[in-house]
Amino acid sequence: MAAPSSKIPSPIAHEAPRATQPLARRRYALEIRQHMPWRWQALILAAALLAGFAISAAILVAAGVPADELANEFVMQTFFDGQNFRAVLFQAAPMILVGLAGSIAFRARFWNLGLEGQMIWGAIGATTVSMWQIGPENLRLPLMFVAAVGCGLLWVLGPAWLKLKLGVNEIISTLMLNYMAANFLLHLVYGSWKDPKDNFPYSPQFRAFERLPELGAGIGSSILLAGVVALLAWWLVSVSRVGLYLRFVDANPRVAHANGVPVRRTIYGAVLLSGAMAGLAGFAVAAGQEGRLTQAFYQGYGFSGILIAFLARNNPLAATVVALLVAALFVTGRSLQVFYQVPFSMVQLIQAVIVVCVASSDFFIRHRLRRVGGEASA
Repeated sequence: MAAPSSKIPSPIAHEAPRATQPLARRRYALEIRQHMPWRWQALILAAALLAGFAISAAILVAAGVPADELANEFVMQTFFDGQNFRAVLFQAAPMILVGLAGSIAFRARFWNLGLEGQMIWGAIGATTVSMWQIGPENLRLPLMFVAAVGCGLLWVLGPAWLKLKLGVNEIISTLMLNYMAANFLLHLVYGSWKDPKDNFPYSPQFRAFERLPELGAGIGSSILLAGVVALLAWWLVSVSRVGLYLRFVDANPRVAHANGVPVRRTIYGAVLLSGAMAGLAGFAVAAGQEGRLTQAFYQGYGFSGILIAFLARNNPLAATVVALLVAALFVTGRSLQVFYQVPFSMVQLIQAVIVVCVASSDFFIRHRLRRVGGEASA
């Protein structure tokens, strides 16, 4: 009799190959990424921006702008024409300041949507010093600067106290204060502050020594002021101890408090600094652009500041670059209005498209799809 074979047949060898699962029956799980290398983050963000620019270009072409003129209008005419480039710098100064104001507050998890109200009070504070002729002439401009910073700071102090003391949502409180500031501004320029010379709703014109001087070649000193503030903000959030506290607060306020970080003081400091920067933006418009207090100088800056902070990921230096690009978009939009009869609302639509694309990129940076085993239930 032959001995039984010592080989045991493997069940794997006789198992039928698994059929490829149909795409419709595959299952995926949405997970939060623990970490993504910065190179991949930059690549995803760049792809989102390119998608936003492509959609914006399609919108402009559909509105009647020739496709072969888009690069000329947005690049050559905006950045390489001297007059248009000065207009970009002129427009960028207050945008840099409101973008920095939004970035600092957002780093402390305080959603400051009252940038326009703080701008208004900054301009009102500067105009008060001018109209009441506070201080000698050689100190008038520094006093206007201090008044603008102080008024913007005080206007945001209320929402900060309401949030930290009573738990009131700062989105609601800061937004409501925008309307209060705007209506008080109208009360002033249509009332006791109306210019008596021509009876229009704006304040009397500032004197020469009450206006920000020019650096030369038609470039105002407000852009230099914004650049200095941006560098100081970068040092604050990237080098100083306050910046380290802000990173802890942004990551997890409860854990930060448990580890000895002064969370309340850090939030108060960031929010008050945000209001001061927004008030400084009002000063830059009143003393550097308009030369007086006008009824609608602040319109659009609040949304632009939030947009700049969001696109820059709350980085002060990135906010400066983004503010320059947004200012270039506004200047180009005015050119398109003149030569192609494109409404200015189209520029705001382009801003919204870019924001949506960047927001979508944030989803892919923070999440991933992972395929899980098993078949979907019928």
